[in-house]
Amino acid sequence: MTQNDENKFKIILEYIKDLSIETPSISALAFVQQNLSNYIMDIDISSQVLKNKAIEVVTRLTLQDKKDVEEKAFFEIKYSTVITLDKSINDKNSVGKIVLCELQKIVYPKIEKIFLDLIKNAGYPDLNFEKKVDFDKLYNEKFS
Repeated sequence: MTQNDENKFKIILEYIKDLSIETPSISALAFVQQNLSNYIMDIDISSQVLKNKAIEVVTRLTLQDKKDVEEKAFFEIKYSTVITLDKSINDKNSVGKIVLCELQKIVYPKIEKIFLDLIKNAGYPDLNFEKKVDFDKLYNEKFS
């Protein structure tokens, strides 16, 4: 169990909920290896309250070529984190900031490493994620 520095929430459990790596053929593998720069990473974060007042947060990373090309691969990971909140946290804005920002700063580096290692082992050894995600900036852009 991991407790964050400000004691606003505790991580109870983490696991890979779903994983998909699809490369339909050797020709697709060769094509994608040459065109990895066309692949775009999307991040989606969802949450639901569980029976025991815990919250399950699912962070989904999808890496795909959004262009209409015949030869393509698809990569996705859904990583689930179950947290409990400190009893003093009771407003939606604080919960939203924890789920979408503070928790992600802790779990995202781990998710990114797992995802990148799996993709590299799936035949794409030259893949690297150049951009780092600024969760504070994303949160502020969306909710300010």
